[in-house]
Amino acid sequence: MRIVLTNDDGIEAPGIEVLEEIAHEISDDVWVVAPETDNSGASHSLTLAEPLRMRELGKQRYAVKGTPTDCVIMAVRSLLLDHPPDLILSGVNRGQNLADDVTYSGTVAGAIEGTLLGIRSIALSLVTGPMEQGVPIWETPLAHGAKLVKQLLDSEWSQGILLNVNFPDCQPDEVTGMEITRQGQRDPDLLNIDDRMDTRGRAYYWIGINRQMSAPPEGTDIWAVQRNAISVTPLCLDFTHQPTCEQLQKALES
Repeated sequence: MRIVLTNDDGIEAPGIEVLEEIAHEISDDVWVVAPETDNSGASHSLTLAEPLRMRELGKQRYAVKGTPTDCVIMAVRSLLLDHPPDLILSGVNRGQNLADDVTYSGTVAGAIEGTLLGIRSIALSLVTGPMEQGVPIWETPLAHGAKLVKQLLDSEWSQGILLNVNFPDCQPDEVTGMEITRQGQRDPDLLNIDDRMDTRGRAYYWIGINRQMSAPPEGTDIWAVQRNAISVTPLCLDFTHQPTCEQLQKALES
């Protein structure tokens, strides 16, 4: 099995080294194609206004000056064009990609692009505490990641589906199991702007997200990791909401 690894934290991030260890427990044919620099929050963006540049850093290891989406395209449509990968793994992200995070996440976007290219794809992230300021417990994905991916690959999932995996913020032996979950939703009031002044008296701003404990509905991704379970959420690339289509059609016909 040929596996391509990418991430959004960048080629030097510790999470991609963790992902390499996981992948090598599954296959000997592992390729790393990751962004040159941190692309957290890049979502599914493409680099269109300037050329992509790729550096070979070692055997089957490349850095791309671009986004996670660019990296997957470079791997599949250029680097490995004659022998495309069988699996895309994106991560392991330092910090959760739960609920609304999936719309911003470059980690999830790497798996989205792989799925669009017809390759089974999994995004993997590690919860690291409030505001992503905790110390990552990399031992948890290391202990559970390879077995989990193998189990998931034993099951077929439909075309147009990617899997979003989140490991809880706990020690490996504290993991309570694995939950197949649905995407949760955060309170939009948790999003805020922190406005500040620089030393020259000019305003600048930080976008902030308050990470606080809540009581999420049972069966959601947030609910699972709060219970120290590994969350596996199947995400669909088709954003169409069919019931609303039918309602709008009736409105247009009236």
